[in-house]
Amino acid sequence: MKIGIIGTGNIGSAIARAMVRIGQEVTLANRRGPAALDGLLKELGPKARAGTVDEAAKADIVFVAVNWSKIPEALAGLSNWSGRIVVDANNPIEAPAFRPFDLGGRSSSEVFSEFVPGAKVVKAFNHLQPHLLSGDPRAEGGRRVLFLAGDDAQAKANVSQLISRLGFAAVDLGSLAQGGRLTQFPGGPLPTLNLVKFD
Repeated sequence: MKIGIIGTGNIGSAIARAMVRIGQEVTLANRRGPAALDGLLKELGPKARAGTVDEAAKADIVFVAVNWSKIPEALAGLSNWSGRIVVDANNPIEAPAFRPFDLGGRSSSEVFSEFVPGAKVVKAFNHLQPHLLSGDPRAEGGRRVLFLAGDDAQAKANVSQLISRLGFAAVDLGSLAQGGRLTQFPGGPLPTLNLVKFD
């Protein structure tokens, strides 16, 4: 399985750290270009490589973790996602003001889906703090929970399997409209909750 990550801020970098920890190869990309990733690549080691946004977007599962206002620019020119799985790891808020964006009553993932036409969107990896995403998923004798939501059953199954490979416990919250809203920050009741599932 090929993994692409578009966006290398706190969340994108944390996802990359979690992936290389289990030996998963990843292609990282941002709008500043591969040269801007030298420091992060040295930290991550040989399982991570820098690529263009177009290269990262051609992976089997593509994570998008970009400041909300910059998503259109980050994905500009990527018009056909050909049914690939895109994980929406974004929240409609950003520093320094931390004011929520007006989404017209829709969930952020419903809005995000318009930026990735043809993709199978799964909302995930957006509710935990970065150090918990990249750290040990086992805690208190159980596994930390990662929520996911989406409208395509197979896409959710694939992301759920990846979450399990990373050592987390996947909890499916249903559709993008309903489940995505539960983990959306701000507004949802589940963001920042560090929950543990006991097997």
